[in-house]
Amino acid sequence: MTLSAIEDNAALIVLDLQVATAGMPTTPNTSSDIFEHSARLAKAFRDKNLPVVWVNVAGGSSGRVDVSPQMGDLPENWTDLPEELGVAPSDKTFSKFGWGAFHDDRMEALLMEVGAGQLFLTGVTTSQAVESTARSAHERNYHVVVVTDAIGDLDAHAHSHSVNQIFPKLAELATTEEVLARL
Repeated sequence: MTLSAIEDNAALIVLDLQVATAGMPTTPNTSSDIFEHSARLAKAFRDKNLPVVWVNVAGGSSGRVDVSPQMGDLPENWTDLPEELGVAPSDKTFSKFGWGAFHDDRMEALLMEVGAGQLFLTGVTTSQAVESTARSAHERNYHVVVVTDAIGDLDAHAHSHSVNQIFPKLAELATTEEVLARL
């Protein structure tokens, strides 16, 4: 499905673009492209007085898993939002402690506060933060748009599965240029 409309109640949600993920070897889009596209979209949303929400990850679930995340040595400022993103004082920010932005009730409360009904998603990683957020948003009856050239994953197969098999059932898909052309 392609982007049918940008609604008056649209919001941009940018997931996990932070110091720890800058330079991450994502595929098929490089992390630098994902950061650049997300920053361009954020500026365009702001210019139209549409809300921008930056969500960083500051920890994870403590449940037992077969494969633990390999985060390596993280700098002290690993959760910070890099200057290159151009986060503005009017933007909303919060830290999450799970894959998806809806892991607790703060995201839904924030979206209700700004009156959002259509959510544009960008960020990393496709198969975790983006897919989890898209699923939860869809279950809460938001109109979801995944910006396909502003997402990426460490696993090409996982990215492809999310974009080709999962997202079309939950969302509309669009590129950065398609979104910008409609704003």
